Amino acid sequence: MAVYTKVSAEEIETFLGRFDVGTLVSAKGIAEGVENSNYLIETTQDRFILTLYEKRVDPDDLPFFIAMLDHLAEKKQPVPPMIADRTGTKIQNLCGRHACLIKFLPGISVTMPTAAQARATGQALGGMHNALQDFNMQRANSMDHDTWRELAADCGPGGLNEIAPDLNDIVAAELDYLDAHWPVTLPQSVIHADLFPDNVLMLDDAVTGLIDFYFSCTDVRAYDMAVTHAAWCFSEDGEQFDEAISAALLEGYSDAFDLSAEERAALPVLARGASLRFLLTRAYDWINTPADALVTRKDPTAFLNRLKYYQTNPGVFVA
Repeated sequence: MAVYTKVSAEEIETFLGRFDVGTLVSAKGIAEGVENSNYLIETTQDRFILTLYEKRVDPDDLPFFIAMLDHLAEKKQPVPPMIADRTGTKIQNLCGRHACLIKFLPGISVTMPTAAQARATGQALGGMHNALQDFNMQRANSMDHDTWRELAADCGPGGLNEIAPDLNDIVAAELDYLDAHWPVTLPQSVIHADLFPDNVLMLDDAVTGLIDFYFSCTDVRAYDMAVTHAAWCFSEDGEQFDEAISAALLEGYSDAFDLSAEERAALPVLARGASLRFLLTRAYDWINTPADALVTRKDPTAFLNRLKYYQTNPGVFVA
């Protein structure tokens, strides 16, 4: 269970005393998610998520995330705003960690999405981008393409080849390709940057929540679609591509916020970049995370398979 910071019921009850949210009924650690410690809180008034921010989240970034979620909530987007205490404060401290109380959203994350669910997700992503056009805060992408070469080096001279034969050479060649072809003139926006199926809540075919914005940043807007496409359109191991999911995702996005011709033309390169980014971060974690750690390591080759698909199928984004 990926709960790093253990919090007792008594500590949670005292914490809730800062808010006008009722008294504690139950608290349960949530196993999903690897970045932070999360608890599902039920009070006499409602349900909430208590999040304690662990090492990968910079506390200095929290005001950006809060402002972004507040902005999207005001625009009626399906996001979980953070709850202020009686003094109007949203960033709290609990058990030596920065913490926030967050509105609970109904729904579940799907593991095998349908085309209808992919369409709804594309619409939600487009709606989010539309709502963020007048959001003025910025945050640098700590995982943008300028960091990938260093990340590959941090995997060690032989580390990548231990994951897959010749992976070091494959990554080196792809880095050279992306450096030469990365589209730097496309429109930029604040993006989610991590919209995997487990970060989308659904009831039947409707999106009820977009969650976990802790990789959100300012970057090429179409890169957000590339990340989402790579996350949604393949089997978990990356070996099977689903054309119906791909078409529905792109059509749903266009219903809410259409891609320009230049953005659509850049998607093959952006998708290769998205695949390499998650390949490298998974590879780094695979190499550097002990096998008995609380965090479950994710197989990097799932995104190697995606990368190979995008390399050989650049026409996948053609309408």
